[in-house]
Amino acid sequence: MLELRPSCEHCNKPLPPNSTEAMICTFECTFCQDCVDNILLNVCPNCGGGFVPRPIRPEINWKDGNSLAFHPASEKIVHKPVDPETHRAFAKAIKKIAPERR
Repeated sequence: MLELRPSCEHCNKPLPPNSTEAMICTFECTFCQDCVDNILLNVCPNCGGGFVPRPIRPEINWKDGNSLAFHPASEKIVHKPVDPETHRAFAKAIKKIAPERR
């Protein structure tokens, strides 16, 4: 079950469960679309993978308790700002590799 972390790990922008700006990597590192595009260059600073849009968990219990009411979003904030210069050096070598091949 995805944690649905509440904010961007870099800029700490709020990313509520219904945010269409939330992006995640395979380890659920969570960043806003702006940071992914302009700071991270689609390279996760924690694992080197790429990002995809985070799914939105239904607010309404349409079936079998599969909703925010039964599976709430995480309240744990992970705020680990990235040093842009250090990250650019890290990302330089791998950003040309398609995320699905990293």
